Amino acid sequence: MKTLWLACFACGLLGLGGCSGVPVERYRAEQPPLDLATYFNGQIDGWGMFQDRSGAVIKRFHVLIDAKWEKRDGVDVGTLDEHFSWSDGSTSRRVWTITRVDAARYIGVADDVVGEAHGEAAGNALRWRYVLALPVDGRVWNVDFDDWMFLIDEQVMLNRSEMRKFGFRLGEVSLSFRKR
Repeated sequence: MKTLWLACFACGLLGLGGCSGVPVERYRAEQPPLDLATYFNGQIDGWGMFQDRSGAVIKRFHVLIDAKWEKRDGVDVGTLDEHFSWSDGSTSRRVWTITRVDAARYIGVADDVVGEAHGEAAGNALRWRYVLALPVDGRVWNVDFDDWMFLIDEQVMLNRSEMRKFGFRLGEVSLSFRKR
């Protein structure tokens, strides 16, 4: 029994160590530099898919984002109005309000985000971390998202999000954006 407990403890520590990942600072020198207010301004199309932890594609989607930024009391605040069309014929909507804290940090809120999303940018990359209230089979699960965005050029951005619950990997979302 003691051996089993030690093995479980060791696996838990290894799992926690994997959560830290790559720091966003690694991308500081990468070009072009990502500025959310510049990229997410106007209409953006996105195409994506959700894969479960085995890699099977569960759902595909298109998202149309209407984005705009404004100054509120001297602070940059963006609104991203996202309209999703899912492969099963359903639709959904999420409206983000994003506030620039400083040159490298952002805070975001949306109705299905638990608390605040915290973003950090460096070079061409942005890393968002947040908890999403995700409806699944009539229940709502609070799922941890580790969300990375990489600006490829003025029109294209790639996005990859890993989803976890209690530290266990549930799956990932892959998404490509194209600015109109």
